[in-house]
Amino acid sequence: MNIVVCVKQTFDTEAKIVFDSQGRIDPNGVNLIVNPYDEFALEEGIRLKEKFGGTVTAVSMGGARAQEALRTALAMGADKALLVSDPALNDADEWVSTQALAQAISKIPHDIILAGRVAIDDGSSQVCVRLAEELHLPSVSTVLKFSVEGNKVTAVREIDGGTETLEVELPVVLTAQKGINGNEPRYPSVAGIMKAKKKELKTMTLADLGLSALEPKMKISKYDLPAPRQAGKKIPGEPAAAAQELVRLLHEEAKVL
Repeated sequence: MNIVVCVKQTFDTEAKIVFDSQGRIDPNGVNLIVNPYDEFALEEGIRLKEKFGGTVTAVSMGGARAQEALRTALAMGADKALLVSDPALNDADEWVSTQALAQAISKIPHDIILAGRVAIDDGSSQVCVRLAEELHLPSVSTVLKFSVEGNKVTAVREIDGGTETLEVELPVVLTAQKGINGNEPRYPSVAGIMKAKKKELKTMTLADLGLSALEPKMKISKYDLPAPRQAGKKIPGEPAAAAQELVRLLHEEAKVL
C-alpha cells in the first residue's frame, strides 16, 4: 500500500507569539512543531504500512526549517519525505498550497492520502479537501476511525451531534481527528532518529514541479492577538451572602441568567 501523509510545521501555540513591523508572526525564536493533528495521521499511516506493507511518504511545504518536521516524520517511521520549497510560496494561501502539493503528490504513487483535520496555526481546514478535488479523489474529513478491505475504505466521521459512516473506494483522501482508530502518536526512538538521517528527504521547487509562480487568491493583511481578559472579581463575605451577590452579578452584569 502506498501511503502519503501531509505534514505541516506550525507554531507551538504554547509559545509566546511576537509580530513584526508588518503585522506578521515573527518566526525568529519561536518554537516550531509538527501540527498535532498531522501526528495522528502519520501514526495511522505507519500502522497501515505495518499491517499491509508498502511505503509511507511524508510531504510538506515550507522553508528550510520545515525539514525538521519531515525529519521527525522519518524518525517516527515514514520511509521517505518530500519538501516543496520555493521563495515564491512564502505568501501562499490555501489555493496556492493546494496547487503545489497536488502537483507534488501526483508524482508519488498513492492509495491513501492522510492529513490532520486542521492545522492549529490557521485553522482553515481547507487544503486537504481542495487537494482531493484537484486530484479527482473522494475525501472524508474529520475521521474518527476507518478500516481498509480490498480496495474499499469504511470510514466513520464526526459530524455535528453524531457520526456518519461512509464507504469509499481507493485511492482516497482522509483527514484525521485526534485519536483516530484509538491511536496515540509514537515518540521517535533513538534508533529511529539515527535512521532518519539516512532516509531520503527530497526538495522540489515550483520549477521542478513544472509550475510557474502562483498568485494567491487571498492575502492576510495582519494578525492581532486576542484582547486580554479582564481580571476576575472576588466576592467577599459569608457564603450565603456571597452566593446571592454572585447570582446578581451573573444576572445583571454577565447577562447569563
